[in-house]
Amino acid sequence: MPSGTIARLLIDKGFGFIRDESGTEHFFHRSSVRGSVFEMLREGQRVEYVQEDSPKGPRAGEVRVVD
Repeated sequence: MPSGTIARLLIDKGFGFIRDESGTEHFFHRSSVRGSVFEMLREGQRVEYVQEDSPKGPRAGEVRVVD
């Protein structure tokens, strides 16, 4: 499962971006967060996710915080 860090969060809009080890940013929506509350996430947190493709670019699904 790919991992990265939360690069940007837009809590009021319900989405954010995860930066993987190569520097690529993956969009994620609040509905894809598992095991945590979206509003409790912080920039810089390590996460794992399922990589998905979308017409607008890389997308992250099944986002989980790594302890």
